[in-house]
Amino acid sequence: MHTIEVIGLGAGDINQLPLGIYRKLTKQENVVYVRTKDHPVIETLEQEGVTFHAFDPIYEQYDTFEEVYTTIAQTLITQAQNNTSLVYAVPGHPMLAEKTVQLLLGNSDVEVKISGGQSYLDPLFSALKIDPIDGFQFLDATSFTRNQIDYRQHLIFCQVYDRFIASEVKLSLLEDLSPDHPVTVVEAVGSAQENIQTIPLVALDQEVNLSNLTSVYVPPVQAEALNHQFFRLRDTIAILRGPNGCPWDQKQTNVSLRKYLIEEAYELIDAINQEDDDGIIEELGDVLLQVMLHSQIGEDSGYFTIDDVIRTVTEKMIRRHPHVFGTANVETEADVLNNWQAIKETEKETAQAVSVLDRIPSAASPLVKAEGLQREAAKVGFDWSTPAPIWEKITEEINEVRIAIEESNEMEIEKELGDVLFAIVNIARYYKVNANLALEQTNQKFIRRFRFMEQRIAIEQRGMKEFTLDELDVLWNEAKKQE
Repeated sequence: MHTIEVIGLGAGDINQLPLGIYRKLTKQENVVYVRTKDHPVIETLEQEGVTFHAFDPIYEQYDTFEEVYTTIAQTLITQAQNNTSLVYAVPGHPMLAEKTVQLLLGNSDVEVKISGGQSYLDPLFSALKIDPIDGFQFLDATSFTRNQIDYRQHLIFCQVYDRFIASEVKLSLLEDLSPDHPVTVVEAVGSAQENIQTIPLVALDQEVNLSNLTSVYVPPVQAEALNHQFFRLRDTIAILRGPNGCPWDQKQTNVSLRKYLIEEAYELIDAINQEDDDGIIEELGDVLLQVMLHSQIGEDSGYFTIDDVIRTVTEKMIRRHPHVFGTANVETEADVLNNWQAIKETEKETAQAVSVLDRIPSAASPLVKAEGLQREAAKVGFDWSTPAPIWEKITEEINEVRIAIEESNEMEIEKELGDVLFAIVNIARYYKVNANLALEQTNQKFIRRFRFMEQRIAIEQRGMKEFTLDELDVLWNEAKKQE
């Protein structure tokens, strides 16, 4: 089996290099491959006769670190196959933030031996005077995502090689922290060139020297500065519902909160209709508050938690989007909707589903329920394929209303008017118009015009009842012209 022995060069200069590692390197007769020559011990070892082949030029050949590391690993594997064995040296410890080593370990064509080396974490903890038992997160500055960051722990970014990487780290941190938030830049920790400098976050890519020995430290952030993160909302709701919380929040139940969820949903729709971005933010927050309260009640009762809610919707979205998360192929929006419906129907195949109409929430508003009933019936073929018979049905229902009115039959008037509304919802659905939203637009239009009339009437210091209907029609038409 071809062998690659990986040796760690430690975190500092030659004085920090373990004696065993020093002897192993200085006794090497063959060339020692090294990821980078930019390390304090390389020059000293070269003076003592060690020959190195560095991969620094590869960094200039590729646009991504992934390509760089893959190329280095493949080159080492090829050389090991040609020469039976070789030695590969890396900064620090081979098992700490060394992607090339992980790639080698994942290859079955060679045997990889790890020969230790001092990690730079020990001198780093000493230099920063922190105890990782308080919580510690170690991230590669070249390959992290913002949602990985936990600001409640000691946070260290390694491999902050240059200003570009430092800028990427800074921009990610600025999503959560203020520009003047202090961060500490640690250079060549554990060596004679060690330098520690605390600067404002905004200056991270501007005022410091950077190299492959640079790390950036962010101390734990107070929870009060992280109010935009989910854990803060969850903790806040738990406190409100807790023993020392708010009496009103403590007494709420899933039943008592129903009306508030409906109210908040309508207020959100109002903000959307008004294209009020600040209003949308606030109202979305209020809707989210209702979700959190319901979930906390479930947790307090031992039935479910917000984790169950999030897990359920995440799994549902993944399951219903096989063209994104799986191997299904779609070409059009219609394909997506057909896939969605087919998967949804499979999910709903339970013993309780006696009728397809059972899918419509019984608590929905009459307009929403009417559209839902028609939609479900249409899925099984009970629907008109053209609009003409729907218009005929509307005319028919209006005529039946007139007959009921002529007969002064109040019960029939109500029933027939209901049939008219149901038929109108059907024609709206045919033309892909949401009847509930369409009616709300008309409500808002009526409100705007009526308020215009009120303002004009107030100028004349008369009551609306003092105006004739013809005069009010004139004002109404004026209001229409303002739109």
